[in-house]
Amino acid sequence: MSPDPTTGPWLPPDIWQSLFLTLRLAVTVTGLLLLLAIPVSAWLAFSRQRWVPLVEAVVGLPVVLPPTVLGFYLLALFAPDTPVGRFWIRITGDTLAFSFSGLVLGSMAYSLPYAVQPLTAAFRSIPASLLEAAESVGGRTWSNFWRVTLPLSRRGVLVAAMLSFAHTVGEFGVVVMLGGSIPGRTRVASIALYDEVQKLNYDTAHRLALVLLLVSFAVLVPLAWLQRRRDR
Repeated sequence: MSPDPTTGPWLPPDIWQSLFLTLRLAVTVTGLLLLLAIPVSAWLAFSRQRWVPLVEAVVGLPVVLPPTVLGFYLLALFAPDTPVGRFWIRITGDTLAFSFSGLVLGSMAYSLPYAVQPLTAAFRSIPASLLEAAESVGGRTWSNFWRVTLPLSRRGVLVAAMLSFAHTVGEFGVVVMLGGSIPGRTRVASIALYDEVQKLNYDTAHRLALVLLLVSFAVLVPLAWLQRRRDR
């Protein structure tokens, strides 16, 4: 039975647990994705290799691929009897499938294009004259990147971080395939919402949905502000 908001908690403890797990997942994925996406995006933006379009297509595949399809293949890849699964068990003593670590890796794969594409666009928008000027003073390539290219692309970095965070908070298909609904371990907010609807606890579902809506809105407002500033 759903709690009465006048006599009980606004959200049950297990729902708060799923929300905190979701925020932990989103923060972890966002940080790791930026570390991965910055060098990948720089290579895509400045490389002249023939296979750059192919790599861009692979990176962007999760945008059009059904999440359950990606989740299924990742589940098969992370299974304990696969080389990846056995290696992970050997170094951690735990499985990748149905674990928080598996959710992190799956969420990174699913949200990768939302980090790479804004960063790649930001790097490509830098005037070539500025990059040539940096090279003319004798700076090394990576030194120029960290001291010139990346600071000029800071808005792209912010957009990539916010999109990665929001996308991770709202994902469902990948996490339900990889993690199921284990409380405190893999039961994130989107799965908890689905579970509450399945149990006909519509009051709790409404409140949880409202929290997720507010979180999404809080991310979209800064994104719209950044877009407006860029247009100006």
